[in-house]
Amino acid sequence: MKYLHLIFANLKRKKIRTTLTIGSFAVALFLFGILVVVHFAFYQGVAVAGADRLVVINRTSIIQPLPMAYKEKLSRMAGVKDVTFANWFGGVYQEERNFFPQFAIDTDTYRGMFPEFQIPDDQWRTFVADREGAAVGAATAQRYGFKLGDRIPIKGTIFPGTWEFNIRAIYKGQRPGDDETQFWFHYTYLDERGPQWIKGIVGWYTVRIANPDDAVTASRAIDERFANSPYETKTDTERAFAASFAKQMGNIELLILTIGGVVFFTLLLVTGNTMAIAVRERTGELAVLKTIGFSDSSVLLLVLAESAFIALQGGVVGVLLAWGAAPGLGKALPGMTFYLSPLQLVSGVALAVLVGVLAGALPAMSAMRLRVADALRRV
Repeated sequence: MKYLHLIFANLKRKKIRTTLTIGSFAVALFLFGILVVVHFAFYQGVAVAGADRLVVINRTSIIQPLPMAYKEKLSRMAGVKDVTFANWFGGVYQEERNFFPQFAIDTDTYRGMFPEFQIPDDQWRTFVADREGAAVGAATAQRYGFKLGDRIPIKGTIFPGTWEFNIRAIYKGQRPGDDETQFWFHYTYLDERGPQWIKGIVGWYTVRIANPDDAVTASRAIDERFANSPYETKTDTERAFAASFAKQMGNIELLILTIGGVVFFTLLLVTGNTMAIAVRERTGELAVLKTIGFSDSSVLLLVLAESAFIALQGGVVGVLLAWGAAPGLGKALPGMTFYLSPLQLVSGVALAVLVGVLAGALPAMSAMRLRVADALRRV
C-alpha cells in the first residue's frame, strides 16, 4: 500500500494510453458478460432443473403424444411420489410475433410438482375454479400488460380458432433462472374444445421420485414398463431433458468458449505490449528506484500492480455494463431469461485481473532483471 502513490503517478503519466487500455478491458469484459448471460439463457432450464423430477415423453418424438391412461400406471410404480402432465398449445397473442410458451396443464397436480413457481393461494383457487382461467408468468404479464381479470384471445396454430382466457393468477419464480414466461390453462378446456384426436392423450408426463439417487433406475423401469406398447416412452431426468433442448441449437457452449478465448488472448497481447512500452519508457526511473534501495522483487510487484490495477478498473466497468444490458436483451429476445449473477460478476473481474497480471508478467520480469549500470547508460 505504501507504493500506491507511485502506481497512480505512473498510470497518470500517459492518460490517453491508460484510458484506452482500461477501455480494452471494459469492452472485453462486457463481451464476457454478454456471453455468460446468453449461455445462461440457453441453459437456464438445466441450471434450475429439479433433481427429483423425471420427464416422460414418447420414444419417437416429443411431438408425439402419450395416453392419458399412463398417469395412473406411472403413479403406481415403485419409488414414484407424484405425477402430472401437460400439453403444448402453440398459439400467438394478437400478432404472429407475440409468442410465449402456453401449456394445457393438469390443475390438480401441476402446482405441487413445481413448487418453485410461487402463486398466491387465493389466485390459484380462482384459477382452478374458472374453466377458462389462465395463470401467466410475471415476465409475460409485464411484457403485455396483463392484469388479473383481463380476458385475452390466443390464436391457435396447432388447435385452430381463437381461444379466450381469463387471467386469474400471476406466478413468480423463487430463483433468478426460473422461467416466468409461461402461460398455463386447464387441460380440460383443451380436451373439451379441441379436435377429436386430442381426446385421451397428453404431451408429456413429469414424475417426482422419492430418491433422486434412483433417477437412472427409475427412468429405466418406466421405459421397460411401456416397452413394446403402441406408445413406448423415453424417460430422462429433468436436467437431461432441458439440456437436450439446448443442444438442438448447436454447441452453444463451445461457440461461447471459443469467442471468449479469442477475446482474452487478444487482450493479453494488447495489454502485454502496452506494459512493455511503459517499462521501456521508464528504464531510467526504474534504475533510479533500484539505486535508492528498491529491491528487484519490489520493482517486479510495482509493474504487476500497475497492470492488475488497469485490469481491475476495466473489468469492473465491463461487467457492470453487461449487468445493465442484460434486461435489455430480455426485452429484445422475449421468452428467454438473461441474468448475470453476483458470482459471475466477481468471476469476470477476477478473470480480468488474472489477464492483467499475466500480461504484465514479462514486462515485470524485464524490469526486475534490469541492471542499474546498463539502464543508466541508455539515459
